[in-house]
Amino acid sequence: MYVAVKGGEAAIANAHAWLAEERRGDPSVTELSIAQIREQLALAVNRVMAEGSLYDPDLAALAIKQARGDLIEAIFLIRAYRTTLPRFGASEPIDTGVMACDRRISATFKDLPGGQVLGPTFDYTHRLLDFKLAADGETPEAPTRATERSDVPHVAEFLNGEGLMEEAPRDDSVPPDLTREPLEMPADRALRLQALTRADEGFTLGLAYSTQRGYARNHAFVGELRIGSVPVEMDIPELGFAIDIGEVTVTECETVNQFTGSKTEPPQFTRGYGLVFGQTERKAISMALVDRALRWEELGEDFVGAPAQDAEFVLYHADNIQATGFLEHIKLPHYVDFQSELELVRKLRREAMENTAQEAAE
Repeated sequence: MYVAVKGGEAAIANAHAWLAEERRGDPSVTELSIAQIREQLALAVNRVMAEGSLYDPDLAALAIKQARGDLIEAIFLIRAYRTTLPRFGASEPIDTGVMACDRRISATFKDLPGGQVLGPTFDYTHRLLDFKLAADGETPEAPTRATERSDVPHVAEFLNGEGLMEEAPRDDSVPPDLTREPLEMPADRALRLQALTRADEGFTLGLAYSTQRGYARNHAFVGELRIGSVPVEMDIPELGFAIDIGEVTVTECETVNQFTGSKTEPPQFTRGYGLVFGQTERKAISMALVDRALRWEELGEDFVGAPAQDAEFVLYHADNIQATGFLEHIKLPHYVDFQSELELVRKLRREAMENTAQEAAE
């Protein structure tokens, strides 16, 4: 229990009022609307939805506004709100094979059925400040895009046809729900993927980068990266079949990794997998690389002591809300704890000085 500060309630109320004033900023500047944040800061909104485990662009935009742009604080707000929502049921697994792709690229196959779709990306932009944006100029009109949904085969299926890609083990059991049950080790792949989906993007990116630099021996190619909308279906017991209840935008990444084979398995490629809400491709690629690194044991590889191979290290430290809570709690009052340590240090110093004086006298 933290020791309350005398007069702390009034101080906290004043801090809240000051925070609200700082959040609003200069009153002469037009206030940001939720719609503006949702439409013009979409990538920030996508990150908050993904790491907050709640797909709602308006609520994510509201959280970003309330948090003054602090995305981790916004994620905290979304997760806290999510706990208040009733649960009516579970949707069917989404089928990314019928994704209406806004972006679909492969670093391993140039000619794809359906073609490479560059989509809205920073990949080919010059990293120079565009001062036209500061002038509030008109936005150029984007080319017309097809909205028709059709089956788009995954790149991995081409390798599957030649037997060059590992067969992903199928498990139809219902995985544990990380949003309702605490993480427990050892964690199977389904649980690890859940944790990585809502893990901090920067932490996951750092781990993924470490695998590329040689930690975990994980050289990968992006077999396919696709971004688009997929339908969400829910089984209705009264009807006896599933119906569409909406659609969500997701980013999916499959990496192709080399595997030397074994006495029982011929040489083949293995895969890493990432799936995240919204257009969050850096996170999806990072997730796929870390997922592959964590599979070392099931693939019969050596543990080389790399951080990305250590499931307990990765999963227990990837959650930015838990990390933030534990880190920031040390700035709250710890007067009693500190006073006890202060008295102990003073006592030890007195004893040390007395011993020194006694030895000098002898």
